[in-house]
Amino acid sequence: MSIQRVLITGAGGFIGSHLVEACVAAGDDVRVLLRYNSRNSRGWLDGLECERQLDVIAGDVRDPDLVNRAVRGVDTIFHLAALIGIPYSYESPLAYVKTNVEGTANVLMAARDHGVNNVILTSTSETYGSAQHVPMDESHPAVAQSPYAATKIAADQLGLSFARSFGLGVKIARPFNAYGPRQSLRAIVPTVISQLLSGTEVVVGNTHPTRDFTFVTDTVAGLLAVARSQELAGTAVNIGMGQEVSVGALIDVIARLMGVRARVVNASERQRPEASEVDRLLCDNRRLIAATGWTPAHTLETGLTETIAWFRRRDRSAMADSYHV
Repeated sequence: MSIQRVLITGAGGFIGSHLVEACVAAGDDVRVLLRYNSRNSRGWLDGLECERQLDVIAGDVRDPDLVNRAVRGVDTIFHLAALIGIPYSYESPLAYVKTNVEGTANVLMAARDHGVNNVILTSTSETYGSAQHVPMDESHPAVAQSPYAATKIAADQLGLSFARSFGLGVKIARPFNAYGPRQSLRAIVPTVISQLLSGTEVVVGNTHPTRDFTFVTDTVAGLLAVARSQELAGTAVNIGMGQEVSVGALIDVIARLMGVRARVVNASERQRPEASEVDRLLCDNRRLIAATGWTPAHTLETGLTETIAWFRRRDRSAMADSYHV
């Protein structure tokens, strides 16, 4: 399947900005939907070499009329716009429902109305909850251990319902933990790197949970592979390495790569409520590989090395030294 006219929602974010670069590099005509702000900031798209090649629409995915206009004339939709911070979903669950569920419904209805038959909804491994079996394939039960996860499960089911009800070419791409340049300091990898750039103390929540970390450009390659596969229409598909590492072991790897001896401090304010903690995630990526031939280009160490180098180049004054949800 050849992608030519692409809409990317949430394009100014971490994964979205890398996806924009990849689509432009592939020769696609790229339209982006960015959340309006009075500063005319385009997030991580500001200053990218490809910025002038983009058709930019500013608005809000919660606005059905604007989404309808954005969808008109495209062949493929990558829907990444979402509220993603798990801690803040404890503070404002309704905001997550409005953006993640209603926003997804707007995209799906617009795609149906305009006959866009290649819609990739970006999900998350958090929809599985803590592993009931490993590796975690796409048939793993959905367990919402946070309001954020609940809204993403709802968005996934909306997408699959449109595939079954209307024959819409919806694909649920379910990345495990992406990391890399441009990621928010709310995520564990930037949190550790930023603290070790200014000292030896690393303040985190729990260190026992395991995650399956995928470098962001490999996640993007997975999204593109899903988009180009007709076989995956109407299904969910994992994107991940098939390798797990605990948060504690991750800190050790990052510290070694940075040449620092880290001192880990567990802070209660950074811990999820006990029943909300996802203790284990390990991806079964066999469906993606079988359907597309996807293979990651980075190991954990090579990806972390690139990420550390990027953060070293950043303005240190822009790095938070306190915890924000």
